[in-house]
Amino acid sequence: MILAPPDVVTETLVAHIRELVECESPSADHAAVARSADVVAALGERLLGAAPERIVLDGVTHLRWRLGGQTPETQAPVTRTRVLVLAHHDTVWPVGTLERLPFAVRDGILTGPGCFDMKAGLAMALHAVAALDDRDGVTLLVTGDEELGSPSSRTLIEDSARGARAALVLEASADGGALKLERKGVSLYEVVVDGLAAHAGLEPEKGVNATVELAHEVLAVAGLADPAVGTSVTPTVAGSGSTTNTVPARASFWVDVRARTALEQERVDAALRALVPVTPGARVTVHGGINRPPLEAAASAGLFSRAQALAARLGLEPLTGVAVGGASDGNFTAGIGVPTLDGLGAVGGGAHADHEHVLIADLVPRTLLLAALVADLATAEPGKEPS
Repeated sequence: MILAPPDVVTETLVAHIRELVECESPSADHAAVARSADVVAALGERLLGAAPERIVLDGVTHLRWRLGGQTPETQAPVTRTRVLVLAHHDTVWPVGTLERLPFAVRDGILTGPGCFDMKAGLAMALHAVAALDDRDGVTLLVTGDEELGSPSSRTLIEDSARGARAALVLEASADGGALKLERKGVSLYEVVVDGLAAHAGLEPEKGVNATVELAHEVLAVAGLADPAVGTSVTPTVAGSGSTTNTVPARASFWVDVRARTALEQERVDAALRALVPVTPGARVTVHGGINRPPLEAAASAGLFSRAQALAARLGLEPLTGVAVGGASDGNFTAGIGVPTLDGLGAVGGGAHADHEHVLIADLVPRTLLLAALVADLATAEPGKEPS
């Protein structure tokens, strides 16, 4: 399907990854993300022969290609999505990181900020879609705020995926190139305790100590974890009080929840909202909630089997799959019932770390697999879609 010799494709892919990496795009810097979107759009137009929709939501720039033929009546592009290919172009690295960690290639390894998570995967997605003989029904969505939890793009992702046969996520692979078959759902909360201030030396008994109540609530919240089923409930950042000689009137702490199933997310959510203060006179308020639903094993099973069969047919290394704790935009597509396969991007390691890197030898095989998977799904007969 990729017609050029593998070494030529590899050289081109590496050059395109460099283009993307060298346009820094930290998620919270909207101007930098917009500049990155310009680079992605130009590269995509060269490869796909079509300009993307440029979608700006809450200041964040996202790109979408809805590809296919044209209807005889309107000559308008067909927009029905059979397969959603999902990537993001934002990174965690601040502008200026390239001065310290420049793009480099040596000994078969590519390095540079954001190369593994996930600018290599984005380049692979563009090349895989460009290699298709028939792009009818293929949508490529490139978001700009994934690293922040996709606050502006969640609805766009869900709307783009709705009704699709599959969502294929170009997040980097797990160790050894394994695909990501499960991702835990994520919930985020702030627990706020209100007490009553008083002088700590003259009349502490007249106060309601928010720090003491915070201690009770932290222990209660931590006790909601259930490691046996993979549920973690982790109190994180905490703060209390204003001066050293005042009974604290307010305290708060944040809670990170990870769960493998929606039922577990809902159990923890209900328990947090039912917290009752122990200290007389204190009040407890819980803000936040479920951020991303889990990508459960059932959502990826059919696609993984399909990908394994295609890898064997293409003479590639056998595919493996794992469950991971981190979340991605694939959680959203799985959450609305679309079969989802994640971790189809680069093989390497060091996401969000100085040693972030990509193994160059795996770029072409993984791109070839992605192209074959998209083509297989886009042309599947009704009733033969993954379940």
